Amino acid sequence: MPDIRLIALDLDGTLLNSDKQLTQQNAQALACAAARGIEIVPTTGRFFSGMPEIIRSLPYLHYAITINGAAVYDVRQDADIARAEIPLPLAVEIMRYLDTLPVIYDCYMNNWGWMTRAMQLRADAFAPDEHYLRMIRNLRTPVDDLKSYLLETGRDVQKIQLFLTDPALRLTLLRQLGGQFEGLCVSSSVPNNIEINSTDANKGEALRKLAAHLGLDISQTMAIGDGLNDLSMLRAAGVGVAMENACPEAKQAADYVTGSCDESGVAAAIRRFCL
Repeated sequence: MPDIRLIALDLDGTLLNSDKQLTQQNAQALACAAARGIEIVPTTGRFFSGMPEIIRSLPYLHYAITINGAAVYDVRQDADIARAEIPLPLAVEIMRYLDTLPVIYDCYMNNWGWMTRAMQLRADAFAPDEHYLRMIRNLRTPVDDLKSYLLETGRDVQKIQLFLTDPALRLTLLRQLGGQFEGLCVSSSVPNNIEINSTDANKGEALRKLAAHLGLDISQTMAIGDGLNDLSMLRAAGVGVAMENACPEAKQAADYVTGSCDESGVAAAIRRFCL
């Protein structure tokens, strides 16, 4: 069995089931791994305070990779180990381009979500389900105009996220945005969104940074995920595990495919490779 000392876990569709709950089997497997000294690291597109309380309150939680790798967070020190953000001028340029498209968008800045008020009010036409609609409504502060607000703050942006209803446009933007604007990592976590980060802000690079910070070789890590924004960490980790409900690209990138998120596939993978 590989000497796994760190497990990086995507949340939605991976550690959490379809009802966004942590199953008893997954909870038990995490606790057993933590008891053996293995670091349990949520690795998510969310900012830390936007993660479910049941995850943030795990007693053995020491680190988190958040916002697709834009922040590697030390929970006990309440401090970032590493950051990778989109420069403000580039973020505004991207948003001006998005204004020409049939999309709504928001951004994460300073570990919180921000959104133009008019777009937030239209969210029910773009959100894929009630869960994401609640996130857009509850984890975004509405402002009159997002671009103007960002220019007033003068701060760089951790992530830009857009929602759209046209599948063909989504595929086109996934292919083209990275070439249209330099220095971007373009990914997706749900069927009708696109997430834009700095090139250095991806889960794989963040996993490498955290492993180095802890004095671990990358071969001592395991990553488990299901979406396009998980590809980099599935490829980087010593063992990459995709969920049965994962997108085809994630399954292709992984070393092993476990059960679905509704079958506690995370627990099965931990038992196979760590316990």
